[in-house]
Amino acid sequence: MFPRKGAGEKEVLGELEEKTSSDLTFDSGRILGSMCTYPHPFAVEVVRRYIDRNLGDPGLHVGSQRVEEEAVEMLSNLLGLKRGYGHIVSGGTEANILAVRAFRNIAEVERPELILPESAHFSFLKASEMLKVKLVWAKLKKDYSVDVKDVEAKITDNTIGIVGIAGTTGLGVVDDIPALSDLALDYGLPLHVDAAFGGFVIPFAKELGYEIPDFDFRLKGVESITIDPHKMGMVPIPAGGIIFREKKFLEAISVPAPYLAGGKVWQATITGTRPGASALAVWAMIKHLGFEGYKKVVKKAMELSRWFAEELKKIPGVYLIREPVLNIVSFGTGNLEEVEEELKKRGWGISAHRGYIRIVMMPHVRKEHLEAFLVDLGGIMRYIT
Repeated sequence: MFPRKGAGEKEVLGELEEKTSSDLTFDSGRILGSMCTYPHPFAVEVVRRYIDRNLGDPGLHVGSQRVEEEAVEMLSNLLGLKRGYGHIVSGGTEANILAVRAFRNIAEVERPELILPESAHFSFLKASEMLKVKLVWAKLKKDYSVDVKDVEAKITDNTIGIVGIAGTTGLGVVDDIPALSDLALDYGLPLHVDAAFGGFVIPFAKELGYEIPDFDFRLKGVESITIDPHKMGMVPIPAGGIIFREKKFLEAISVPAPYLAGGKVWQATITGTRPGASALAVWAMIKHLGFEGYKKVVKKAMELSRWFAEELKKIPGVYLIREPVLNIVSFGTGNLEEVEEELKKRGWGISAHRGYIRIVMMPHVRKEHLEAFLVDLGGIMRYIT
């Protein structure tokens, strides 16, 4: 019920504390299945200072708009492009929808179809429904990457683009993006890479010596990339990114917004009003950590994932779905639903996905958290079997 009279700040905060007391928190070490993390304190401070900035009306916040452009440029550089075109958006879902919208508008096909792996994120289902684009699902190979031959077999005159994944939601698998790029070039189709998770992992992991396929704009067939700074970039939610190689894709989804206080502009994102503080936090974190800083974060996460995978193999009845590619480890058991239920009863925030449990080594996850999890998992397996 809407209150007639207001309450004091202390009372309201106390009620909020009580109502959110059942929430799991990142600093508790119990959240192991999320692709988000506790944001970096510096990024939190940036958001606090610039919480009032609205990039939906950039004429009022000209400086913030320039900072967003610089953030997009730095993300483009990270992804192998001297200059890209795009925006800091609400997350991977919005970014993927924008990519599909751009492909559809450029193609101008009467019955548009998009080819994507069976491992693709659910955001493409939303894009399909919203944009009236038919999704054509390509099969996966035994290693859970997309079958490029099946992708080619499903190309028709109605195909508006192809999707590849660089860090699948369930297993962290990176598709054969080089082969998809060649295919896209051969057929004159744009390739979108969903690197919402992998975008802030792969560039650093590759420099650390991990063998991961190329995935970014260095491949000529790649026309757009989704990358989420609010995941491994440690920027507060919401902060996703959509980067296009060519300006024409951004222009294809831009609509006039003539009634803004700052003057008429063209808006390309789904939202009108959008938080400038998120874009400023992306810019600030990249400037603050730099490539070397992020490489240290990824180094720890990758090493932890390899250690954890080996420890899982020691527990009878537990098996890896596949060796980890990025900082994601997924495993199965013979009694998965029962195991999942027991783990959640013990307070673990885990993700069960398509018949397995997924653990994501985000920056807030420490070795002692995983050791405690392994003890609980081992005890549950002994009890069940």
